[in-house]
Amino acid sequence: MHRVTLIVYPGFELLDVSGPASVFNGANRALGQRGQSAFYKIVIASAEGGAVESSSGVAMETLQIAELVPGTVDTVLVVGAEREPLLKAVADPALRASLPRLASEAERFGSVCTGGFVLAALGLLDGRRIATHWDSCEPFAKTFPKVTVDHDALYVVDGRLWTSAGVTTGIDMALAMVSRDLDAAIAGEVARRLVLYARRPGYQSQFSPILEAQVKGDSPFDDLIGWIQSNLDAPLDVPVLATRAGLTERTFHRKFVTATGMTPARFVEAARLDAARMLLSRGLSLKTVAAEVGLFPPARLANAFERRFGIAPRLYRDMHAEL
Repeated sequence: MHRVTLIVYPGFELLDVSGPASVFNGANRALGQRGQSAFYKIVIASAEGGAVESSSGVAMETLQIAELVPGTVDTVLVVGAEREPLLKAVADPALRASLPRLASEAERFGSVCTGGFVLAALGLLDGRRIATHWDSCEPFAKTFPKVTVDHDALYVVDGRLWTSAGVTTGIDMALAMVSRDLDAAIAGEVARRLVLYARRPGYQSQFSPILEAQVKGDSPFDDLIGWIQSNLDAPLDVPVLATRAGLTERTFHRKFVTATGMTPARFVEAARLDAARMLLSRGLSLKTVAAEVGLFPPARLANAFERRFGIAPRLYRDMHAEL
């Protein structure tokens, strides 16, 4: 079996553990439905072992890291936390003594969210490219100048090193591991079981125009933004959106710009192009993608896509489509 060890410490982020663990367990379940044996064995380890409390107050039973036998860890991932728990983890002598050995012996090693700070403090990331939470990119780059921080990526694979950005991106990274270890069909089945909206590739930005608008927007537009995302193939001009919002066109346009920082037309195009990028990464034809995101004919999609991303959609698909 492939042994995945997740390293925790007091104050860790619970979802950094439960997200990837659920993915690997889901892969085992999918294999079982095919009549095949489980592939992953999941181990939670900490410096002292025993119950370790997360930032949310939920505790996890753990194995003492020193008890991990050489050669028994195939994947080792350090999970993230907020600043104070992270600083204590960086200074923990048991972690400092064991992590370099585990990282050198493992088939792959890495981190979820800010867990990369612990690895970097031990010099394990020097000369490498990594991802971390968007709010930690600048501090990380200043603290560890020998490490190249990708400010945008959801996760980064640099040889044996796998690092993910904030919290939920650990799920995306774990799905990519499953796809590589087993196959894309298993990863897709796990994603469906977890009711994910989509499997996000590592190069996708941490920043979504939909989420940014929802963060900025006042409550009347939250439902509208969700409706736009679910109806990208429909006409989405100002008259349609204003009617949906129950406002006059002029009032809607003014309030929407104030709430989201974008005109309705710019927002709709950004949402359509992000959806197109996701569909292209699945290897779909330009004609199909153009129809699904409301940028038909394909020439219209091509023009808008190249204007925003600086690359033709056909080339983007060829470079990034999952095999």
